[in-house]
Amino acid sequence: MKKGNTIQNFLQRALEVLRKDFSELRSAGVEQLMYIKEDLIIPHHHSPLFSFDVHDDIRLVNDATVEKDESHAGKVVLRSWYEKNKHIFPASRWEPYDPEKKWDKY
Repeated sequence: MKKGNTIQNFLQRALEVLRKDFSELRSAGVEQLMYIKEDLIIPHHHSPLFSFDVHDDIRLVNDATVEKDESHAGKVVLRSWYEKNKHIFPASRWEPYDPEKKWDKY
């Protein structure tokens, strides 16, 4: 991904790569995908607000009190999957990104 690309550009590229391994994506279009980062549903028209690199999950070192600015891997899901599972963890924690909201803490 290049600086300035949108989430839609990222999802289009991800769809091209993932179609080979996931038969349910063969007929899907990019508009049917969602990108989730740190429990935020990022709109297609936004540029990434973060780095795409991945770091160790702090929960794996058993010290959730340590706050880091490092991020977890993002998730690409079908919108239909989200609609069926939004009442179940982890989708129940996801919320649409709001640029007006103050995101001081995770």
